[in-house]
Amino acid sequence: MNTFLISIALLLGITSCDSPSQKNNQVENAVSNEKMGSDTLVNFENETEEKLPLGFVADATNKAKSIKWNVVDDNGNKVVVQQAENSGSCYNLLVLDKVVYKDFSASVKIKAISGEEDQGGGLVWRYIDRNNYYVARYNPLENNFRFYRVKDSKREELESTNSDIKQGEWFTMTIEMKGNKVTCSLNGKTLIESTDDTFKSAGLIGLWTKADGVTYFDDLKISILNE
Repeated sequence: MNTFLISIALLLGITSCDSPSQKNNQVENAVSNEKMGSDTLVNFENETEEKLPLGFVADATNKAKSIKWNVVDDNGNKVVVQQAENSGSCYNLLVLDKVVYKDFSASVKIKAISGEEDQGGGLVWRYIDRNNYYVARYNPLENNFRFYRVKDSKREELESTNSDIKQGEWFTMTIEMKGNKVTCSLNGKTLIESTDDTFKSAGLIGLWTKADGVTYFDDLKISILNE
């Protein structure tokens, strides 16, 4: 596998004395003003095992008992894994720091390892902060693939469809976003096509699981879509 390449764009500073609404506006404006000049490929072959991968920030939406993302070995191949045993509406996040995209195509390889309450995971994008972003995820416990928006920490389902990928199987999720149009695919097959105007500006891209879902991720690829 190739060494990961990351282009870094510096975000504008946010002062701590503003009101929550002012903070949200400033964060979204800061994100929307950033531009990416190249595509991005991330794998974890040169990362240190049992450490957070470089260039990423771990966080959670809603209350987390712990936050635990690490690089581990998967049969001779390094991957990143979500290992925290959270519960309920806790959404585990691992986000590419300071690298923003608006119109893009992104794919990632995913393997659900375990989880009694939830399994699997997916991609987040147009991420403003831990409480505001889009997410698409596949859950092998429920055999469904869903597209959500998370606004002010509350998740709302926008589209859902069924699939039959099993726990322990690698699969590839691909998201394409252009303007307000989103296309979500599993293993190259388009399963969801939708539109939404909640998050219009460029934002961060990252990985997502829910509650106690232990999940492997590898080969995050992001390509800019030309206007």
